[in-house]
Amino acid sequence: MTLKYPSLDWDHTIESWGKYPKSKSIVCSLGSRKQEFSQSVQGVEPELSYLAYGRGRSYGDSCLNDGNVLLSTEKLSRFISLDAQTGILKVEAGVTLKEVLDHIVPQGWFLPVVPGTQFVTIGGAIANDIHGKNHHVAGTFGCHVKSLELLRSDGSRRVCSLTQNQDWFKATVGGLGLTGIIIWAEIQLKKIACPWISRETLRFSHLDRFFEYTLDSDSKFEYTVGWMDCLSQGAQLGRGVFFRGNHLLLKDVSEIKVKSDKIKTFPFNAPEFVLNRFSMKVFNTVYYHTHPSKKAELVHYRPFFFPLDGINHWNRLYGKRGFFQYQCVVPFEGTQSPIYDIIETFARSGLGSFLTVIKTFGQKPSPGLLSFPRPGVTLTLDVPNEGKKTLRVLERLDEKVVEAGGRVYPAKDARMSKESFQNYFPERAEFEKFKDPHFSSSFWRRVT
Repeated sequence: MTLKYPSLDWDHTIESWGKYPKSKSIVCSLGSRKQEFSQSVQGVEPELSYLAYGRGRSYGDSCLNDGNVLLSTEKLSRFISLDAQTGILKVEAGVTLKEVLDHIVPQGWFLPVVPGTQFVTIGGAIANDIHGKNHHVAGTFGCHVKSLELLRSDGSRRVCSLTQNQDWFKATVGGLGLTGIIIWAEIQLKKIACPWISRETLRFSHLDRFFEYTLDSDSKFEYTVGWMDCLSQGAQLGRGVFFRGNHLLLKDVSEIKVKSDKIKTFPFNAPEFVLNRFSMKVFNTVYYHTHPSKKAELVHYRPFFFPLDGINHWNRLYGKRGFFQYQCVVPFEGTQSPIYDIIETFARSGLGSFLTVIKTFGQKPSPGLLSFPRPGVTLTLDVPNEGKKTLRVLERLDEKVVEAGGRVYPAKDARMSKESFQNYFPERAEFEKFKDPHFSSSFWRRVT
C-alpha cells in the first residue's frame, strides 16, 4: 500500500478479529465525551476519512479504515447513570459489554441482548445492531436503545431517539459507524433474579429436527441456538446440538458455586495445517457425540453466552492468514427453506467450519436502516482463509442467498461484492443521506 501522507504516524497495523484483511491507519483518541471533534483530529490532513474504532471485534473490514484515520473510543469509558427503578443505563460508547455486565448483574439487571462475546463496546453494539440467542423474543440491541448522542465531523451534535431526530437514530443503529461518532447511549436493561441460566441441551441428528426443536422452544425459552456439524451430509445433514435456556427465577442460589474464571490464552498463530477438513471433521464428530441426547443443568451466564471468551486470542487458531466468518439470513420456510441447499452446498465444497451456528430470527423489526436481522433462519460459518478457493465457495453461497431474498451480515464480512451488497441492502440509497461525508471504512469503499 502506498500511503498518501508518509510523514504522519502510520505505525499502527490494525486487523479485525478475523485477522483478514490487515490495514494501516493513523489512530487518534477521543479524550472525553465533551471534547470537540476538531481537537481529536488536530494535525490530520482534511483529505483523510475517519471511522470510530472500539475493540476491533468485528470479523471483517467494517471496523477498518485502511490508509485513513481511526478514532479510538477507548477513553469514552465512563458510566454516567443507572436508574435503579426503571433499569435505564446511560454509559459512554467505549464501555464494553463485560464492564456493563460486571456492574449491573450484582444489582439485578442484565443487558437485553448480547452477542457471542462480551468484549465489544456499546458503540459497536449499536453501530452493528448486534443480535443474540433471544432475537425471537427481544429483537436486536437497537430495539432497546432509548437515546444516543451523535458527534459529526463538522462538530455538530445530535441527541437521537425514536422521538427525537428519528431519521438520524434509524441511520445510526446498524449504520456501521458511518453517520458519525456515538458518544453515549441510554439502554433499557432487563430485570433478573440472579446470574444463573437454566439450560437444556438436546442433540439432533438432522436439520429437520433442529426446526422441530425451534418451533417447540420459541414460546417457552428466551434463548435458543444450535451448533451444527457443517460437514455431515445425507441422512445426517445438519446434525448438531440444540441449546435453550431461561434466566433462573430463584433469588437464593447461595449454595451454587461459581467456577473461577481461569482465562486461557492461545499462545501463537497456529500452523496452517492444523485446521484442515480432516481435523475439523474429527472435532465435529467428537463434539457431537460428547453431548447427551438430552440434559438439563444450571450454568452461569458467562459460559452460556460467551463460551469462547474463556480463551484469549482464540482467533490465532486460524493462523496468520486468518479466517472468514460468513453469516447469512434467508427465509424460514420449514423443510423448503433455502438454508438446506446452502448447508448442502457448503458440506460438498471441500471446505470446513470449526464453529457453525444456526438460529431462527423472530418477527420483531430492527430499527436501523441497514440492520442485518430479518425474519428467517440465520447460519454462521467460521471458514479458514485458503485464498481463492475459499472466496469462490463464499461467492457461490452469496448467489444462493441473493436468489432466496436473504442477506449477509456486513459486520462479519471481508469479501462481499458491490453487487451483492446492493442486492442485500436496497436501503443503501436512503442511508446515504445520513452518512457523514468525512467518514468511511474499508468495507464501505469496497461495496459502494
